[in-house]
Amino acid sequence: MTITTWAADAWALAAADGRSLLGIAGPPGAGKSTLARALVAEVRRRHGAGSAAYLPMDGFHLSNAQLERLGLTGRKGSAPSFDVWGYADLLRRVTEERDRDVYVPDYDRTLHEPVAARHLVPPSARLVVTEGNYLACDEPGWRDARRYLAEVWYLETPDEVRQDRLLERQMTGGRDEAAARAWVQGNDGPNGEQVKASRLRCDRILATVGLDMPNGRY
Repeated sequence: MTITTWAADAWALAAADGRSLLGIAGPPGAGKSTLARALVAEVRRRHGAGSAAYLPMDGFHLSNAQLERLGLTGRKGSAPSFDVWGYADLLRRVTEERDRDVYVPDYDRTLHEPVAARHLVPPSARLVVTEGNYLACDEPGWRDARRYLAEVWYLETPDEVRQDRLLERQMTGGRDEAAARAWVQGNDGPNGEQVKASRLRCDRILATVGLDMPNGRY
């Protein structure tokens, strides 16, 4: 399977005179942002620079100050550590507001904080690809967000591959190896199990093993 094939399938969701949103779900470290960006890039290559846009759910991480207030500092990345209602409302705006630019926040792994307006959904975008752990979870807020998505695809990646990626992510972010392993086991692990439980609620399962990415094997 290639990105070109998946991008064609994603573009097929876009209405000729409207806009469609595709969600990419999967546990931490599955490669959701890599895939979503690749899909958007391929659609833009084939259909024009303004034809598709990227909207990461991670832009709705609560700030570190809010996590501390809520006692969630040690559970950053868990479902309650996101502003799911803000995310759902942005999906609504992207669906309904077709005549103006819509600005999209992101999460900065250097600052370890969300940042405003890093991405843009222009009026010309017919396909918007959003990605995040909990898009298919059957819980308040996430159900509300799901109704704006034409489909949700689940990205399935072997646990050992995800584990290596998550350890590298934590060590790159400043933790030593012991602290990184403790974080992955105590936080990313439980989050991943919750996401896996939503797998069967997705419209399609994508396997990353052997996936041909633009910059080499996935």
